[in-house]
Amino acid sequence: MTANVALPPATPVAEIPALASAARNTVSEHQRHPTFSPSALLRAVATQLEGARANLVAAAQQETSLPEARLQGELTRTTRQLVAFAQLAESGLESDAIIDLADPAAEPPRPDQRRLAVPIGPVAVFAASNFPFAFSVAGGDTAAAWAAGCPVLLKAHAAHTRTSVLTATAVAQGLADAGAPKAWFTMVYGASPEVGQALVNADSVEAVAFTGSFGAGTAIARAAAARPRPIPAFCEMGSTNPVVITPASAQNNGKAIAAGLATSITGSVGQLCTKPGLILLVDDEAGRQLVAELSGRIAENAPATMLYRDIRDRFVSAVIEAADDPRVDALVAHPSASASGQASAALLATATKELAPGDVLLEEIFGPASLVIWAEDESDLVHSVEKLPGTLTATLHASPADPLAGPLLHALSARAGRIVYNGYPTGVTVGHATVHGGPFPATTAAAHTSVGMTAIRRFQRPLGYQDVPDELLPPALRDANPLGLQRRVDGAITAASVTRVR
Repeated sequence: MTANVALPPATPVAEIPALASAARNTVSEHQRHPTFSPSALLRAVATQLEGARANLVAAAQQETSLPEARLQGELTRTTRQLVAFAQLAESGLESDAIIDLADPAAEPPRPDQRRLAVPIGPVAVFAASNFPFAFSVAGGDTAAAWAAGCPVLLKAHAAHTRTSVLTATAVAQGLADAGAPKAWFTMVYGASPEVGQALVNADSVEAVAFTGSFGAGTAIARAAAARPRPIPAFCEMGSTNPVVITPASAQNNGKAIAAGLATSITGSVGQLCTKPGLILLVDDEAGRQLVAELSGRIAENAPATMLYRDIRDRFVSAVIEAADDPRVDALVAHPSASASGQASAALLATATKELAPGDVLLEEIFGPASLVIWAEDESDLVHSVEKLPGTLTATLHASPADPLAGPLLHALSARAGRIVYNGYPTGVTVGHATVHGGPFPATTAAAHTSVGMTAIRRFQRPLGYQDVPDELLPPALRDANPLGLQRRVDGAITAASVTRVR
């Protein structure tokens, strides 16, 4: 049973600038007189979340209809992510310390130059609907901002307010345990666009992180760019995640590929930003057999409850609209909405010759649906990839010896943030090499990732020091390297101290 939680009222829009200003003041105070370490904060919050696990999972189950096993795993991912960012902060790698020693003999003479990655300032984070833990209150965006040394102002998602309140309570205790000020984390409430707009427009906010729909993400990005002092908006807006299958792979492994695709399409009722939404293959016997196998598995999938009624209704409408397109064959489609909030999976098909770049059929359908795109031959398969929009992931099923593997991988690499080889895109591992981003319209900032250790770079800026005396430099850049960091000195990685050239 969950604790009795009073749901808060919407945060008055007029109060949001003051909340952001308070967060900025904590940055200035912390830089002058540090009272806590980012790693201690991250670990303390992880500990508090683990202590509240039972209540958190129960609340999320009630609000999202996600199964307990999925929520348990997601909460574990969230706490491990916090600890991983704590380890990153402790390693000093996040500081990105670089030193180019002076060279008086150079022509012209080269000064002593040093640079460091420093916190950008208060970050506004928008929680996602489909991940009540991992992309919510104490999720990846919050963890990355804290690891960078930035306070967070988070807009709770209305789909799981009770879960958000319980999580924020654990966060507040974690802040207190670590000695961090209360304003280092602030949560605002309200489903109206005005609350979100006020958060983006608050002058003290220096960056925005968002996970959600294309419409909301682009609105946030426009607002951030239209400010008198524009700020970056890192918006992850979903994706079609194409899966390309060569004729040889369809021939040699078609049944297993179909089974994996069916699981990936319908897992979590298709409510994942990495769900495979497009399946590209050649219209030959092997391709037809693979799709027939996939159709059978999709048809056998039982109706399931989606996160909330509005998402279910939008999914059903999108499937009906796509199935009614004269270019589309509805291989498996049950476009009806039950009173219980359940929806059935769908599989549609069209031909690549029917599509043009930017086609409405190439847009994401959020939910358990995918579109098969038939290519006429191998050359047409490569050409069909060139029509695809930017995407978070792209999957290629091919053998290394397949002559199509190279051309297809090259074409997919131009459009995706992560290439999956002979696998399935759902499931994002949190690590140092993780990339969860991609070209527009998947995100508004293809140079960055929203998952993994390098997600911290979104909330830092480089600060250079030229000929600054050693005693005035941050410890990470001082000659003796008192923090023992791995630094890049004159192009080489070393933890050794340096001798300043006079």
